[in-house]
Order: sequence, then C-alpha cells, then structure tokens
Amino acid sequence: MLLRKITLFLVFVFVANSAFSQSKEEIQAMEALELNEYASAVELFKAAFVKAKDPVRISNIAFNTGVAYMLKNDPKQAQAWFDKAIKAKYPDPIAVLYLADMQKKNGNFEEAVKTYKRYGEFAPNDKKAKIGVESCEMAARWVEKPTRYLVENMPLFNSKDMDFCPAWGSKDYRIVYFSSTRSGSKGDQTHSVTGFGFTDIYSVTKDRKGAWSEPMPLEGELINTVNDEGASMVTVKGSTIFFTRCKVEKNKNLGCKICEADKKGASFGEPIEITFPGSDTASYGHPSIDIKEMTLYFAADLPGGYGGKDIWKMTREKKTSPFGEPINMGSEINTPGNEVYPSIRNNGDLYFSSDYHVGMGGLDIFRAELDKNSGKYKVSNLKSPINSAADDFGIIFKGNLEQGYFTSSRPGGKGAEDIYDFTLPPLKFTIKGLVKDEKTDKILAGAKVELRGSDGSVAEMLTAVDGSYEFKLLPNVDYQLISSFDKYLNGKAGESTKGIEEDKDFVVDITMKSVWVPIKIPNIFYEYTKADLMPESMASLDNLVEVLNDNPGIIIELGAHTDFRGSEEKNQTLAQQRAESVVKYLITKGIPKERLVAKGYGESTPATVAKEDAERYSFLKEGDVLSEEFIKGLATVEEQEVAHQLNRRTELKVLKTDFPVAPKMAAPSTNGQGETPATEEEPATEEE
Repeated sequence: MLLRKITLFLVFVFVANSAFSQSKEEIQAMEALELNEYASAVELFKAAFVKAKDPVRISNIAFNTGVAYMLKNDPKQAQAWFDKAIKAKYPDPIAVLYLADMQKKNGNFEEAVKTYKRYGEFAPNDKKAKIGVESCEMAARWVEKPTRYLVENMPLFNSKDMDFCPAWGSKDYRIVYFSSTRSGSKGDQTHSVTGFGFTDIYSVTKDRKGAWSEPMPLEGELINTVNDEGASMVTVKGSTIFFTRCKVEKNKNLGCKICEADKKGASFGEPIEITFPGSDTASYGHPSIDIKEMTLYFAADLPGGYGGKDIWKMTREKKTSPFGEPINMGSEINTPGNEVYPSIRNNGDLYFSSDYHVGMGGLDIFRAELDKNSGKYKVSNLKSPINSAADDFGIIFKGNLEQGYFTSSRPGGKGAEDIYDFTLPPLKFTIKGLVKDEKTDKILAGAKVELRGSDGSVAEMLTAVDGSYEFKLLPNVDYQLISSFDKYLNGKAGESTKGIEEDKDFVVDITMKSVWVPIKIPNIFYEYTKADLMPESMASLDNLVEVLNDNPGIIIELGAHTDFRGSEEKNQTLAQQRAESVVKYLITKGIPKERLVAKGYGESTPATVAKEDAERYSFLKEGDVLSEEFIKGLATVEEQEVAHQLNRRTELKVLKTDFPVAPKMAAPSTNGQGETPATEEEPATEEE
C-alpha cells in the first residue's frame, strides 16, 4: 500500500457523484473506505459492481474499487479498475491520473507517459502530469543504466506475508528488528485494511559464522500487542527503542503514534507514548533518531505541512529532556505529495521515501544532503536497482558503509513486501599500456614505471618483454606515471579516477625520447630578425623546464637554427644570440647554468623532415633534407615558406647524463593522524 498499514496515514474519502440508488454493499464499502479498511472495501465494492445497472453507478463503483485496490497496494488490480471506470465514462479526470500512476507503478512507463499527457490535457495547471511524464522518462533510463548497487532478497528474513522496515538492534549490527504480519503475531486476526494479519516487531540475530537465526517476536510482553507495532528504530547503544503503534477498533480510525521504551535486562520495558502539541488528532510515526539521540525525525500529517504526509523533526537539550515543538523539514524535502519513512544516517544525511518527487513508481527512496553554506537540502533519487516501479522505503545503513537493508514490494519477492539487502561493491580501476620509443615506436622492455597518487601512494614495476605495464588504481585519486630507461629521457603521463562512478580500465601508452636524437622544441618564437623571445614562446619553454626538472642528471645543448636567407655570418650570430636567450630564460626558472650550453648553428644544418611534418604537409616526405637546393625546387612560394619555417627551429640535444643530483630528503613520517611531528627547522635543498 502507499503507506504501510501500521501507519494508516493516507485517508482518502471518495464520495460518489450521485447518492441515489446506492446499494447496501456500496454504502458499506464507502464507510469502509473512509475508515481506511481497504481490504474490506474492495470486497464490498466488487459485490456492489455486480449488482449495479445504472451507468453512473457502474463508473462510480469501478473508480472507488480502483481507489481501494490502490490504497491496498495492489497496482495491477487498481489499474484494471481505473481503466474500467474511464471506459464507463467516469466524469472526473482524476481517474486518468490514477490510471497513469498505476501504469507507472506496474512498470509500464511508455503507456504511463501517454496517460499522463492525456491527464495534462484535462488539467493543464496540475503539475502531477508533468512530473509523471518526467518520472517515467527518468525511470526508463535508470532501469536501462542502473547504479552499481547490488540488491538481493533476504529469504531468511521474509515470509509469504508482509515483512518490512528493518532496524538495527545492536551497535555491532548483528541484530536486526523488522515488522511482519506473519502467523504467530499477537494480532492474529485478518486486518480490514490490507487483508493480512496485524504487525508485530520481530528480531533476527547473526552468529559468529555469519548465519542468521529464525525470526522471533521481540522478546518481552510489552512491545507487541493485538494492535499494529512496527516502523521501529533503536538507539546506537541499543538502550531505547522507538516504534510506531497503531490502535485499531471496529469502525474507528484511531491513527498512529510513536512510542519509546527503555531496555530492562534482556527485553524492553513499558512503552511511553510521545506526545506534543497538536498530536491528539494527528497521525504520526516512522521514528528515526540521530546518533546523538537529540533529534527525532518522523512522518506526520500535522497542520502547516506542504501536502499529504511530511517529514518533521523534534529536538531536545539532553537525553532525559522531553522533545520540543515539531519542526517541518521544509520545501526541499516535503511536497504536495507524501514524504514518509525518514532515516537519519550517522553522517547526517537524511533518507526518506516520497511519491511526489521525480521517481520510478510508488514510493521511491531519496537522499537529502544538507549544504552547509546555503543551509538547504539537496535531494537526489537513489535510482535503480534500489528503487523500482513498486514501493521502496525504510532504508538503513551499516554505519558509514554503503550497505544495509530496505523494503520493497517489487515483483519476484517472497511475500507482499520483502526486506532486501544492498551493498555497493568497491570501484575497480586499472591502468595499463606500453612504454615505447617516441620516434620509432620500439618497445622498451625492462623500463621502470612509477605510479604516484595524490593520496601519497607510490608503486613501481618494470615493463614486461612486450613493453607492457599494469597497475590497480583507487577511486578519487589523481595519478602520475613516470617511466625511466637507460639512455632515454624520463617519460610522463597522467590519469585520474576522480568523479568516475563506474569500473574503468585506462589504457595509457608512455613514449620516451632517446638522448641520442635531437628534440625539436615547438613554438619558440623570436622578434623578427632579433633574439628577443616573444611571449607566446613561454608555454613551450615552461614545458622544457619541466623536462629538465624531471631529468635532473642531464646536461643539454640548446641549438638554434635559421633558414638560409640572409648572410651566413649574420645567421650564425643571430642563431647564437637566440640560443643564449633560451638559456637565460631557463636559468631564471631555476635551472643551473652548468646544465645548459647555448649553440648557434645558423643555416649550417638544414632540418630533416619528421614523420609528423610529412603527415601534415603532402608535398614533403619523411627523411627529406630541407637544403637550399631542395627548397628552391618546391612548386610554390607557400610551400617554400613552410620549409623555411621548419628550418627555423630550436632543438634540445643531450650532451651528458652525469650531472650530480642532490639526494631527495625522505618524506617526514606522520603521527597516524595526518600531522607531521614538530622538529627543528632545517634548510631546504636547492632541488626542493
């Protein structure tokens, strides 16, 4: 049913359009419906439908039968009866809305979208049509691409009846309480609301081997009665239980209240009903208390709410004090619909179920996270597979772990409502690839690859005979890969698992530059006919600084080349000055001058066309030497200018690899809390 029978919260009174010619069965059915006795109402309406002859009576009875089935939480039958009512020309378009709701709850999302749009034509100002369409469209996507949560039925907890609202019974999570209508409960009569028995609170215990015991009624004689008891929660220490009790008397709707009882030995003592202003006529339940036991969250139909049932809270100054005035949780959480089954987690996140927020079916489970800056809650749907087209509610978490239990009426269960286990498996990330020569693609077997994480983790390995490496990664970490190999400059690559919510295998090849091959430094620009570096050169030069810092043992030559235009003497001088300009810039960035040699080549060494240049320019082939004769033989002035540009270059050449490197200081140890112990200050090395 929309709200569990232990709450009896949702009171709909559907009055027929015409009071004339009502049969005795129909009158009795309406009375049962007003008293929330949905199971009884269903049977009486069906009897009245068989006798009805007048078309108005037929449509009214069909509609009200659908309402009774809807509130009894039988969406298949409800859908069938709303369809009958519409075909019988029931005049109120609310029947179309309820038909759409039941189609959605039965997982018929495409049909529900059509019906919601049809309702929108009848009631263009009702937001329920738009929300219904959006819900169906989102639900279809969530089913197609579910979250990573794994959900399993708990057969040892469940019966052929209704089993719902799990709660932890001990701080070690080895005891679970839940509500059940199974045989053996104190209220052994058939409930006129659901057609099942009355609910009692049961408990199960896990032994040292991880096996659960058979469910047993809660120990003691004071908690379970002939009435409904359920939707419970126990304080972290297990010393106090809060639960919902709904008293039932014939032909009376007494509603529900929250009770609390303290532990007395092995069982709980006499329950005390929690009262607060305005609670005499209100129906309230679904208690959940925070870890400090100062704030009690609950669902209620108190005045001043936003619609049906709302989530409220009450606070107290200390554990022995009474709770204060109820405070509504606000419009971010509460809606014109029903918000029920609050569950406050240890980290402060509030979970609840709603039939109005964009969801998949009946009740969906939502998470409300408080934004400390704005003071407002951000509400998000837990999506599939935790939510389904059916009712999903009553979630609990095992401390800070992403695992626990919840209730669902989804198909495939053991009974009408079952308890399900959920867990979020850890994300699995790997990174693998090859280490290769940048120019030749030659595989570099035996190269060292080091993996450094932003979490401080470090791992290393040597590449296999095929040049491959592979590491496992952790979630929410930035990673850097550094490769090293004899006679090569260190290679570098990076990846991040931050913000990724699905398992992923990264493939990253690392290329390394041979120290024997001159390396062209791209995008180095000078003032025309001058040696002054232009601002747009700085990004490329800063990358060069990074290369030198990554390879602190190398001594390099910075060679500057010109094209052949102009005198050879001037080109030689200009090239030397340009090389010296680069060296000066690198020194300002902290590179020791002893590691740098400036060499001007002028026009003496024409460029050889590289593979990437040949791919870029169709008139050039890899290996072409851009001599004066070659350039003058090109077909157009534009092609010749490209060749001149390739000749005007600055190159890096490794001269030596034995520059003395100061040893790195070891990282300071921590005290286990992420803090560095106080020590006498020492001067940092130049490298640091």
